[in-house]
Amino acid sequence: MTAPVSTPAPAPEAALAVRQLNHAWATRSVLEDIGFTLPAGRAIALVGPSGCGKTTLLHLCAGLLTVQEGQIDNRFARSAMLFQQPHLLPWQTVLGNIALGLKARRTPKAARLAAARRMGHALGLDDIALAQFPGELSGGMQSRAALARALVLEPDLLLMDEPFAALDIGLKGQMHRLLLAEMARRQLAVLMITHDVMEAVTLADTVIVMAGQPGRMVWRLDLPLPPAQRGDDWIYRQTSLLLAQPAVRAAFNMPAALASPPSASSAVPATPADGCAPLASGSAVAAATPAASARC
Repeated sequence: MTAPVSTPAPAPEAALAVRQLNHAWATRSVLEDIGFTLPAGRAIALVGPSGCGKTTLLHLCAGLLTVQEGQIDNRFARSAMLFQQPHLLPWQTVLGNIALGLKARRTPKAARLAAARRMGHALGLDDIALAQFPGELSGGMQSRAALARALVLEPDLLLMDEPFAALDIGLKGQMHRLLLAEMARRQLAVLMITHDVMEAVTLADTVIVMAGQPGRMVWRLDLPLPPAQRGDDWIYRQTSLLLAQPAVRAAFNMPAALASPPSASSAVPATPADGCAPLASGSAVAAATPAASARC
């Protein structure tokens, strides 16, 4: 009698799943009932006021903090994190800083320096800049080097803690285009936090608005256009619509809008009268409901 042949189970789909996450510092609750799923090739932006727990949530997803209650399941093979400050080693050249993670992986010297140089060039750092030390570079060039250091590792998941917050509008736009190009090149997933709602609408597929005390999800917006198809006018209109929602304004402690926006349940026209691309108002996130952990 022939023994049955077992079929191997399929590999789990790459994703970051956060379910019913709660966290506290001593007796103070900082996160309450956080839930979302980030699949490969998608971007989620977490926006909210200072002190609402965004950075704590990002550090939990990065494994820098221990989960107290709930679950974080990171099924991505490789993750990288981009912090608020570039954190470049001042005694290393820019090229050496970009290659630092590859060195930690024990990549041979010639291979890691070649990969670092290619990534530096892709992000606009020429050989002169790569040979300099971080203190000799502008803030924008240091941000490019930090992004190159993260991307040269070919991560499947990139965690970003407001890395472009200190840049002017022109440099920030350049960094956005560089990041979007890398996301278009491969199935890179991005989880970012920002105070800049327009930045979130520019880069993310899904925007989750958090309120504080304790940090919780109050509004979710799934954007109907891929980032590569969003023009400036569409981004401005979509940002304005999001900021008009009462729950979003309350989260940021803003006064009520002068005009009433469309409710979450009202239909948004597939194509506005002026022919522009479709917009979306988003919907409220209620605790302990499927919406709080719906797939992005």
